[in-house]
Amino acid sequence: MKKTVFYLVVFISLALFISSCATHSLSGVVDPPGFFKGLLHGFILLFSFIASLFTDYEIYAFPNAGGWYNFGFVLGVMFFFGGGGAGTQKRRC
Repeated sequence: MKKTVFYLVVFISLALFISSCATHSLSGVVDPPGFFKGLLHGFILLFSFIASLFTDYEIYAFPNAGGWYNFGFVLGVMFFFGGGGAGTQKRRC
């Protein structure tokens, strides 16, 4: 048991260490996608995912404008998939 936990901690630490060195070049970016592009990308997420399985298509735009793109993306996903608040209502019998 202790040996398994040790190997798991070593593996996770190694994975985090290796992935922390990953970077993308931001040179040449004039107008990164913002809120409205994020909203569109979130709304078409299902179709983008299907296309990414068969082609070299990216679901998430990088580089983007940061927080506003992320907010638009999440909002678009919530609009398309129904948000999640409707499923919490109590049903009357």
